[in-house]
Amino acid sequence: MSQNNLFFDKAALVLKKVIRSAIPQGMKTAVWLLKLTVPVAFGVFLLDYFGVLEWIARHTGPLFALLGLSGKASIILITSIFTNIYSVIAVMATLDMPVREGLILANMCLIAHALIVESGIQRKTGSSAWRMVVVRISASFLAAWILNIIMPQFEGTIRAGAAISREGFIPDFLIWLKSISITSVKIVILVNLLLILQKLLQELGILEWLVKPFHPLLWLMGLPRNTGFLWIVAYTLGLSYGGAVMISQSSEGKLTRREADLLNHHIAVSHSQFEDTLLFAAMGFSIPWLMLPRFMLAIVYVWVRRLEIALRMKYIRA
Repeated sequence: MSQNNLFFDKAALVLKKVIRSAIPQGMKTAVWLLKLTVPVAFGVFLLDYFGVLEWIARHTGPLFALLGLSGKASIILITSIFTNIYSVIAVMATLDMPVREGLILANMCLIAHALIVESGIQRKTGSSAWRMVVVRISASFLAAWILNIIMPQFEGTIRAGAAISREGFIPDFLIWLKSISITSVKIVILVNLLLILQKLLQELGILEWLVKPFHPLLWLMGLPRNTGFLWIVAYTLGLSYGGAVMISQSSEGKLTRREADLLNHHIAVSHSQFEDTLLFAAMGFSIPWLMLPRFMLAIVYVWVRRLEIALRMKYIRA
């Protein structure tokens, strides 16, 4: 048998082993995510259809005025808290909005979107869900407050597209059903593919090599070295899909609760820096103003968390 045949046979065996190990775990995680995602999405559909979200937005408008935002910004932020960035883009595309206001609001939504689902994921990996909610809400408003102070004026307006039309409960429900079905299929496929990739990289010894160049950056961010791969996953795929790998590594004991908690404090504020950022960039927003505020705030939140842990340990020892 030739060397090439031996290589491909070994590669096939490794891949088969990885798939057998990853698929059951991936399906279990995907089902758990769907149990969380689908009811939340349906609840939001009902709140939106019956005008509850708009009612909430009217009563929160004065708060947003303090951040340099109009009343309609609250509708978009509330939509983002319960759903995802795609829903935010869809709503924002129906409104005429100054570029500066849109940038501030985009940062808030990029931090606080999908709050219920993603906080549930972070709870599964070692952090308090309530703490993650507080971190993300506080970071989104802190980002808006700072940006309203330092951001220069930008010319132009994000022009509205077609307005959202109401065709009745059944037609709207069918549109929602189609959307959530596509999302559910994506979750199942991506979660399993991501777990297969992670286990394959680990089996082949590529994982440590892939993360090594990021070690100095991880130190600067206050993150343990062995969180490097999960940090990359969260930055590229986000929390909803990347959470599958985090849950896997936590359950296998490759990540302590403290390490996972520090990582969660960072990625709660700054994650999906590529896909979500590009969605807003496609609307005409500046990429540096979308990426840098979240990244800098995430570093601050991790070091504050480390200081909090150090002071608590000192108090216990005393």
